[in-house]
Formats: sequence, C-alpha cells, structure tokens
Amino acid sequence: MAAVDLKDPDLYVGGMPYAELAALRAAGPVHWNPESDGAGFWAVLGFDEINQVSRQADLFSSAHENGGHRIFNENEVGLTGAGEAAIGIPFISRDPPTHTQYRKFVMPALSPGRLEGIETRIAERVERLFADVPLNETVDILPLLTVPLPLLTLAELLGVPAEMWHDLHRWTDAFVGEDDPDFRQSPAAMAAVMGEFIGFAAALFEERRATPGSDIASLLANTEIHGQPVPLGDFIGNLILALVGGNETTRNSINHSLIAFANHPDQWERVRADPTLLPNAVREMVRHASPVIHMRRTATRDTELGGQVIRKGDKVVVFYPAGNRDPAVFPDPDAFDIARPIRQHLAFGAGVHVCVGSRLAEMQLRLAFAEMARHVRRIEIMGEPSRVRSNFINGFKRLEIRLTA
Repeated sequence: MAAVDLKDPDLYVGGMPYAELAALRAAGPVHWNPESDGAGFWAVLGFDEINQVSRQADLFSSAHENGGHRIFNENEVGLTGAGEAAIGIPFISRDPPTHTQYRKFVMPALSPGRLEGIETRIAERVERLFADVPLNETVDILPLLTVPLPLLTLAELLGVPAEMWHDLHRWTDAFVGEDDPDFRQSPAAMAAVMGEFIGFAAALFEERRATPGSDIASLLANTEIHGQPVPLGDFIGNLILALVGGNETTRNSINHSLIAFANHPDQWERVRADPTLLPNAVREMVRHASPVIHMRRTATRDTELGGQVIRKGDKVVVFYPAGNRDPAVFPDPDAFDIARPIRQHLAFGAGVHVCVGSRLAEMQLRLAFAEMARHVRRIEIMGEPSRVRSNFINGFKRLEIRLTA
C-alpha cells in the first residue's frame, strides 16, 4: 500500500482512515512512521500492544521532560503546540508518582457519590437543551446540544457561572486546534485567546486559594505535590487538561453516535424500544467513536513491542481508533452493535493515565440519548459533516442533522 503518514492532520479531515489503519495493523501491530520534521515514531495499532504501552509508565514515559503526551515535543514547542511560556505542566504530562498524587486530589470531585448527585442536574440540563432543538427540520446540532451539554457540566464542576460555557468553548477549540485554521487563524489571534484564558485562570487560581470549595478548580489550586503548593503555571496547565478532557471527548462521542445511529437505524429502534440497553450501549458508542486519536509516550530503555525493537528515547504513539477496531478483540469491529459485550475499550485510555472523568462522560451520553429516545423516531445526517483538521481530536465543527419526531 502507499505510504500513510499518521501524523498528517489532512489524513483525518475526510473521516477516520479506518481502512488504512486496518491495513497497517494487519502488517504488524507496531509500525514505523517517518516524520518530515523529526526522527519518526513507532505507531502502536494493536489493542494488546496499546495496553502494554499504557500500563507500563516506567517504561513508556509521558513526562514533559521526555517530550510529553502529544506527537510533537512539548518540551520544545509548548504544551499546546505554540510555545506558551505561562502554561505549566499538566498532570497528563507527568509520570508516577507525581501523576498519581494529582489524581488523588482530583478524584473526590468525580467520585461515584458526587456523580450520583450531579446526574439529576445533568438530566434536567439535557431536557432543557433538547427542548430548544427543532424537530423535523435540518439543524446544526453542535451549538444546540453537543457543545453546550459537556461545557455546562464542566462549568458546574469548576464552580464558574453557567453562561461561561461560550468562553470555555472558544478556549478549548483553540487548545486542541493547532492544525485547524478556523481555530488558530493567526499567531496574534492565538496570543489574544491565550492571554484572555490565562487572565481568567490566574484570577480563578487566586480566588480558589483564598476561598476554596469542593469544585475541581479548588482542588487543583490547593494541590500540594511533594509537600509544595502547586504553582500557578501548573494550575493553568491542569485547567486546560480538565477543559479539553471533559469537553472534547463527550461532545464528539455524542456527535459520532448520532452518525452511527443514523447509519444503523435498526440500532436506534432497539434503543427506542428498550432504553435500559443504554448503559451497555454507551460503551459501544464510545468505542466506535474513539474521540481521541493518539497519545504519545517515550521509551525510557530498550525494549521489544509487537515484534519491533524499541530503543531508549524512541517516540511511541498509540492510536486508539486502531486499537478499538482490532478484530482480534472485537469481532466484526467496524459494525455498530449496542448489544456488543465490551470488557474494555481504549477510548478513555488505559493504565495510570485512564481518563478520570470516564463515568461522567458515559453518564452524559446515556442521558442525552435517553432524552432523544423519548422524542425522536429517526435520525438523519444532512450533508457532509465538517470535521476538525487534527491528528489528535476526532471531532467536528459542524454536523447538520434532522431529528424526526
């Protein structure tokens, strides 16, 4: 087959290249990908091999000083690909034990007890948003439902006003959109957006230090790592992580699932007939969507993976959409089957870096589609969706649909 560059953001603009990923994976679960602007990297495409990388943090490092968690080197070009000096290191770009300490501070805000209390409010939020979605006509579903829903939830978790979701939307798009001209129109525009966000984050940091609460911003602002208070820069980095992790994954899992149900109306009929299928269905929805494309690690010593010799210092990049459609683990992997038994998927990562908000994301998907099941008989995609130009987020900028009552 012709050479495929998995780093090229243009590869993903027309949709996830599942055929290309499958062909590469069939040739071997670990594939060398040259870089035009670097030394190249090992692309990890098999389910088991992605798990091996994800569960050996001592061998496969995500630490900032080793390059971080993205294909580009964070320690050279900045955490968001633009070299913003004011942004510190988020805990996704830390190895244990520092990473583990951060997680212990954040987890109380996402505990089952806390989520039980928030479920009712999310259900009410879904109902209010969906009431403003016109039925039986073509609409862009992003601004009406899939964008505001997770951002309103994040606003609550951060303890900021609900109406701030519009600002959170602009900021998170800029954070992940380094390869999309709609999100980063110019260096000057990006600097203005980052300056605005940093000003907000610095004020929030001081406020939560002075009067802490139980919200995530308070927990992040008052974290002590190795006995030292977290610096402002690292608080900003962790706030970006919370916004991106809590927004992009949920938003785009809903978007992809709308497309999946439109393409598989029999599956939508099953949900409408029996909404109790949704707790299992959301796992299939997230697997099928794989909203995050890659995470990067760096080998800390020589090793072997998937039949390949990995040298110390080699860049190792796991591709979740490939692992989530590995036929060795998921029979008929391209099929969308809400009754599929799933013990584990990789869309939320694995190992010590598994997404801390996965339960919350699944809850929002379940509640959103439960509300739709009460009102919508048919889902149709109207025209070609507009996708984010990115090798990191498997996302959308516009998705026109028709929901027929």
